[in-house]
Amino acid sequence: MSGTPIKDYLRESRLVNARMTGVIAVIAVLVLVLVVRLAYLQIIDHRHYMTLSNENSINPVPIAPVRGLIFDRNGVVLAENYPVLTLEIVPDQVKNMKVLLSQLGKIVTLNRQDLRNFYRELREKPHFDSLVLRNNLTEEEADRFAVQRYRLTGAELHARLERYYPQGGLAVSALGYVGRISENDTKEINDANYRGIEYIGKLGVEASYEDVLRGRSGIKKVEVNAEGRAIRTLDRIPPVAGDNLYLNLDARVQAAAEQALGNHRGTVVAIDPRNGGVLAFVSTPTYNPNEFVDGISTKNYRALMDNPDRPLLNRALDGRYAPGSTIKPFLALGALEDGMNPDQTYFCPGWYHLPGSSHIFHCWRWREGGHGTVDLRHAIMESCDVYFYNLAVHLGISRIDDILDKFGFGAKTGIDIPGEISGLVPSPAWKAAHGLPWYPGETVIMGVGQGAMLVTPLELANATALLADHGVGFDPQVVRAIENPTTRVMTYLKPSPGRTVGVHNQNDLATIVQDMRDVVRSPKGTGYLMGLHAPYKIAGKSGTAQVKDMPSNMAYNVKKIARDLRDNAVFIAFAPVADPRIAVAVIVEHGGFGGEVAGPVARKVMDAYLLPENPPPAGSTASSVRAPVQHAH
Repeated sequence: MSGTPIKDYLRESRLVNARMTGVIAVIAVLVLVLVVRLAYLQIIDHRHYMTLSNENSINPVPIAPVRGLIFDRNGVVLAENYPVLTLEIVPDQVKNMKVLLSQLGKIVTLNRQDLRNFYRELREKPHFDSLVLRNNLTEEEADRFAVQRYRLTGAELHARLERYYPQGGLAVSALGYVGRISENDTKEINDANYRGIEYIGKLGVEASYEDVLRGRSGIKKVEVNAEGRAIRTLDRIPPVAGDNLYLNLDARVQAAAEQALGNHRGTVVAIDPRNGGVLAFVSTPTYNPNEFVDGISTKNYRALMDNPDRPLLNRALDGRYAPGSTIKPFLALGALEDGMNPDQTYFCPGWYHLPGSSHIFHCWRWREGGHGTVDLRHAIMESCDVYFYNLAVHLGISRIDDILDKFGFGAKTGIDIPGEISGLVPSPAWKAAHGLPWYPGETVIMGVGQGAMLVTPLELANATALLADHGVGFDPQVVRAIENPTTRVMTYLKPSPGRTVGVHNQNDLATIVQDMRDVVRSPKGTGYLMGLHAPYKIAGKSGTAQVKDMPSNMAYNVKKIARDLRDNAVFIAFAPVADPRIAVAVIVEHGGFGGEVAGPVARKVMDAYLLPENPPPAGSTASSVRAPVQHAH
């Protein structure tokens, strides 16, 4: 018994108490730290973490509206929407963006443009928005993504509507196109109006009526789990679809004009003189706007830019050309208003020179000995240059400028699409501003629409419409009506009163119209070929505008000289004469003689509009027609 150790209970008790005190102290410190941290989170920083919590659990998802459709005046579809599969990413749900993009690049094709657009949106848009990475996925790509979707958190497939132009390049000069919102676009637009919207009108009607076509975005609040997957939709505010547009444009007339121009570079503008409605707006060659919707490739864009025929130039809107002899009826009307006798004659030997000058101004028939003695009727009908050289000198440059200004030359027309430029009516003041004197010879050639004078095809067509409607004009209007897509109610746009030419004596105007009538019905008229066998009465005027100086001893053979040396062929016309419904201006670049080349184009355009019983031109898509709608004025 003496060898058995005796326990020191007092010592052990003190040791246990000490350890318990230490543990309690540690627990107390930890609890204190936890309380302090909770207090910090709940009291001081609760707003920040509440926001994070809500955003992580409830995501606001914008819903893009359906963009309005565009139809021609008869219901032919010119711009519509079709469904495509898009690959989209919600950045807030992605832990490592580079890794995700690398994984996706092995499943679908991602080019530089796709990545460039995505990173730009990543910088500019909220990270809870769904950002498009790739449009137009193929079925095979969609299937591959679906198999791998479980491990690609933050990426989803969505069905979206994409703009499509079923007629291809038809009327692209008026329609324009939409494209993805660029960095420059974001500086001009209100981001709130474009939540969930990837596209914006870039040119033409698509741009000028963007606010009408776009519609209004909706939004839905989606509850998501910790992995970012949608669980349910808590609330939804539906989007409002954009309104549809009906144009004054007639697809039949547009197609007829484009086909009549063929392989020529050129332009046609046709206007209804009664209200300013633009019936055709043509610039050839055309291009396919569908290539631009999702971003045209660098290769294809470079091909368009390097094309010597310049398809991207909108010749109808911002091309500038010498009008040639088409200017003569306007100057003649001004001279009659000043009291000139239409029976007054000038002798045309084929040339003209100013008194005291040896410089010769040729008439186009100078090789045939000229036109002989001509009055106003024959001067317009046969397009005698010498008569109008004399008339220009008689009027003087100040009066010429006044006459041309009245008809809107040198000024914008006010058409309802963007990008219009004005022509140029030169004057002594204009030259003085450039430090140059005005020479008497410049007044002479103004009489035949040459020299520094330039007109746009739109200006020329608008001035012709003014002449057709007895001096009463309207601003050219491409859009005819706006349709509510829900109620199908149409609101027609009122014609916008434009320039008015005060014709003091309607007999003077009747004289000019009669002379223009002779241009196309008399065998001696320069437009006789275009008026042959027409079932309606036409008034017209040809023009052949020199674009390159030719040696005076060179025989002019349009078929043998290089194309860029040939004159531009110009023609203006309106019909029917008694009650004009269409006024046309045609310019064929380097086409040669206006009456032979541009005149027949004008005739085909007027036939397409005034003779609707004719079959649609080949290549038009008359089958893509909207069902009749209820109209409300």
